Amino acid sequence: MRRIDYIVVHCTATQPNASPEAILRYWRQVLGWKSPGYHYLIKKGGEIVPLLPESEVSNGVKGYNSHSVHLSYIGGIDGKGFPKDTRTAGQKESILCLLHSLKTRYKNAKIQGHRDFPGVTKACPSFDVRAWLKEVAPDLL
Repeated sequence: MRRIDYIVVHCTATQPNASPEAILRYWRQVLGWKSPGYHYLIKKGGEIVPLLPESEVSNGVKGYNSHSVHLSYIGGIDGKGFPKDTRTAGQKESILCLLHSLKTRYKNAKIQGHRDFPGVTKACPSFDVRAWLKEVAPDLL
């Protein structure tokens, strides 16, 4: 099993109704990625879609992928393409459930948003992960 230092929360920077298939197609055809950007994708209704085994490396945060597990909710932008927290109640519940499950397996891993890594200039995941966790699940920090 590979060492996991980070559990990273992302948004897809798409409209909330984007399909997992369209996102996967974009990664393959436009970006040329062989592996998905995340291990888990969370649909608008809260359904968790596994994309890649945790034992494999995804394309989540350049320079940190070999020691990270990545999850993303579908959404994260408003109608004009600007960053916006578009998480539904179902997505919030699924993110928390998944984070608890991952933290059980990777006890020493730090949970943070994509934007919290050095040199990252994106707004992803369009909310402050650590501040949110302090409110709803301080046991995960």
